[in-house]
Amino acid sequence: MNIEKIKQSQTKIIGRTIEYHKQITSTHTYAKEIAKNKNNNGKIIITDVQTQGIGTKGRTWYTGKSKNIAMTIILKPKCEISKLQNLTKTIAICMKQAIFELYNYELTIKEPNDLLLNKKKICGILTEINTTANHINYLLISLGFNVNEEQFSQETSNTATSLKKEYQKEFEREEIISRFIEILENNISEKIEL
Repeated sequence: MNIEKIKQSQTKIIGRTIEYHKQITSTHTYAKEIAKNKNNNGKIIITDVQTQGIGTKGRTWYTGKSKNIAMTIILKPKCEISKLQNLTKTIAICMKQAIFELYNYELTIKEPNDLLLNKKKICGILTEINTTANHINYLLISLGFNVNEEQFSQETSNTATSLKKEYQKEFEREEIISRFIEILENNISEKIEL
């Protein structure tokens, strides 16, 4: 993973700081541990391998080995909680736009938090908001995106896919992350102050 390439993204806040791990239990769990640090606004935690990746409803998320995107963005939005309504859908729209701009592939949003390609799951989104009374302490945006995965378990082979599985070629994870965070920052900063 070329972190320097991602740092060249045209963003002001998201991705200015990136913490890369070759392997970690879960980017989401780790981000929770460090999120309260005031200097972590916009920080991205990225890994090549998650040993205990978290999906929604307590499910696990398989990451593969150096083939896919597993990342969590820490944000400290200065707004009321109501402004974050439909945030997960906004994130899905941003990823959908990034993939279409880069490759002209059309992803489908399966609400509340999945993206599909050819009716199979390619991306999962997990958001978590930590609050005290009406104050937002931090917001975590975690994504698992199947980019170059070729091996799927028996239970997911009929329901999950990757860009490589569908189009028989390698894709650059850094390119996808960069375009996604540019679109995301542009999109959410119109609604909330980061």
